[in-house]
Amino acid sequence: MFSVNQMISANIRKVRKARNFSQDYVAMKARISQNAYSKIELGYSKISLERFFLIADALGVDYTQLIQPND
Repeated sequence: MFSVNQMISANIRKVRKARNFSQDYVAMKARISQNAYSKIELGYSKISLERFFLIADALGVDYTQLIQPND
């Protein structure tokens, strides 16, 4: 069973790939390092609320899309 953090991380990755964005691009738009972004996307580090909203904005999605359970 996925934790909430893992679910959000998976959704971030899914949206990024669907938009054909690189990790570097999203990290730059979210004003965080690519390394920090990668750790969030892989679920290695917990995402702060501030970074969550910055990443949602960088991906161009409403934050609710990132907290929906996976299909």
